Amino acid sequence: MAETRIIHGFHAVIARIRQNADSVSEIYVDAQRKDPRARDLLKLAESHDVRVVPVDGKRLDGMAGNTRHQGVAARVDAAQRVQHLDDVLDTLTEPALLLVLDGVQDPHNLGACLRSADAFGVHAVIAPKDRAVGITSTVEKVACGAAETVPYITVTNISRTLRELQERDIWVVGADGEAESDLHSFRHTGAIAFVLGAEGEGLRRLTKETCDQLVRIPMLGSVESLNVSVSTGVFLYEARRQRAASA
Repeated sequence: MAETRIIHGFHAVIARIRQNADSVSEIYVDAQRKDPRARDLLKLAESHDVRVVPVDGKRLDGMAGNTRHQGVAARVDAAQRVQHLDDVLDTLTEPALLLVLDGVQDPHNLGACLRSADAFGVHAVIAPKDRAVGITSTVEKVACGAAETVPYITVTNISRTLRELQERDIWVVGADGEAESDLHSFRHTGAIAFVLGAEGEGLRRLTKETCDQLVRIPMLGSVESLNVSVSTGVFLYEARRQRAASA
């Protein structure tokens, strides 16, 4: 029997149905919800022949680990994800835009990073298998469906993976608040991988040493740094802005 997991929240469930309905075993909806949003979800499920099970709120609370689930959850195939980076890189029709997260621990930060990755057309998010939060139901909910649209690839060794990217002529840029270069002077419109570190700690030493270049976000106020998910959005926006300007 295939391994399954629970996702919850309207965005995550709807995105999974639209992206890969065959991977959805069944949907659980709070029997008390009769509003338009719930009715639209039921219509979507019916159009894709996905079974819907009315349940009470307490059962949903248990499924979602007592986090906010909006009255909807789904059981999905846990294996329905891109497993290898080569599967992504070998099929690209434009220079790669990758996001590497070096040990993000907070599920809300990871969810927000995935949401930005989806918004700016990132081809894959890469993260370590250990010492990182991974895709959880909370991550899926915060990502508002992006966890289903952006390939999330875990690797055993981040530094080794960065070297493999460099061998493919992908420029590896680390975010570092102490870097000499800042985004005002940074220029690169080719294949690129942005590397951001964990909350509060930044990039690990070996990860930093492996990068081709380190870049900082210019800070004009009194705070010294930005949240990793906010920084992700800034870097990815700049990458897409430069590509559009050079087209």
